[in-house]
Amino acid sequence: MNTKLKRESLCVQAGWEPQKGESRIVPIVQSTTFKYETSEQMAQLFDLEASGYFYTRLQNPTNEAVASKITALEGGVAGMLTSSGQAACFYSIMNICSAGDHFVSSSAIYGGSSNLFAVTLAKMGVEVTFIDQDADEMEINKAFRPNTKLLFAETISNPAVKVLDIEKFARIAHQNGVPLIVDNTFATPINCRPFEWGADIVIHSTTKYMDGHAASLGGAIIDSGNFDWEQYADKFSGLTQPDESYHGLIYTKAFGQKAYITKATVQLMRDLGSTQSPQNAFLLNIGLETLHLRMPRHCENALKVAEFLQQDRRVAWLRYPDLKNDPAYKLAQKYLPNGSCGVLCFGLKGGRDIAIRFMDKLKLAAIVTHVADARTSVLHPASHTHRQLSEEQLLKAGVHPDLIRFSTGIEHSDDIIDDIKQALDAASPQ
Repeated sequence: MNTKLKRESLCVQAGWEPQKGESRIVPIVQSTTFKYETSEQMAQLFDLEASGYFYTRLQNPTNEAVASKITALEGGVAGMLTSSGQAACFYSIMNICSAGDHFVSSSAIYGGSSNLFAVTLAKMGVEVTFIDQDADEMEINKAFRPNTKLLFAETISNPAVKVLDIEKFARIAHQNGVPLIVDNTFATPINCRPFEWGADIVIHSTTKYMDGHAASLGGAIIDSGNFDWEQYADKFSGLTQPDESYHGLIYTKAFGQKAYITKATVQLMRDLGSTQSPQNAFLLNIGLETLHLRMPRHCENALKVAEFLQQDRRVAWLRYPDLKNDPAYKLAQKYLPNGSCGVLCFGLKGGRDIAIRFMDKLKLAAIVTHVADARTSVLHPASHTHRQLSEEQLLKAGVHPDLIRFSTGIEHSDDIIDDIKQALDAASPQ
């Protein structure tokens, strides 16, 4: 496939090139296992001496086609699918971290990621330091230690919709000899390709805009192939030293730019098994085919909603990066000139109680533990996705107690705004 095609064409065409008589669309290969003619053929696969499919936990033709499409969209060299965005986040870090290691993360990230980093990874002996992504470089550099393995952030933070200065973060990471991992879920490669700004690894919850219809759970990890693991061989010994479980194979020597993804597949996926099902990968691919059409509509609708809320006297505060008076506007113009995403956040005068009452009065917008699909949805993070965080942690993550996360769908903007207006009228003191 010509990966120099424009993103719109890659959404439709990349990943699967049918030959004579083959299925025009990506087929669902609903099989756990694959047949070979000799024992030696199978042995070569298990020793990573040959490529091919032998067990769907490690690789499957449907999954590979879809992972290849996302890799092409991001401009990477290799990618893999996982069973969820949370699994992608976990694998991306644990592929280069082990007990006794440390990493640095922006505090403005999804609550599930915060909990994974601060609680679950801590139980595994991996420590995190959270930093303010808007702090100056000198301040952020203070968080790094000799055992720091990576820097993590989100292109557009969930739910505070802060925009990351990717170039700044890439510079800091590389000065400290570690890769920058960026969660690009909200922007998608349609609106931003972090590799073009210096990021090394990108992850996605494909459950969101990529699937686009709340139909299939999934995640993805994409490697740019640009980080030089060999330059820091002692720090990243898992990639640069022999792996005895594969007879002393060295990933960087055997697989070059694809070392990181290969290791994540044949080690982590082999042992932990967070595999995306071929059925879900098939549904994800259908969503990807219209991603380039849906994202502009999400952004257009969100901007209209934000402009409406900006004028309403009952709104206490509002964040949306495409508004000219938003603190992230300059960064959004640099990294997201064609639009950011369909998610915005705001608070109402009267605080948390009014926020809850407003949400309960919505009719078109649904209260769901989800975001970023074709249907407009709403959530109160402090009560839902971030409820495990303390008041102090909430504020550090940019989540005010009254914050309403509003995910604008692709319905007509007039209908979305009418729904918001009637809910405000019903919930707010006149």
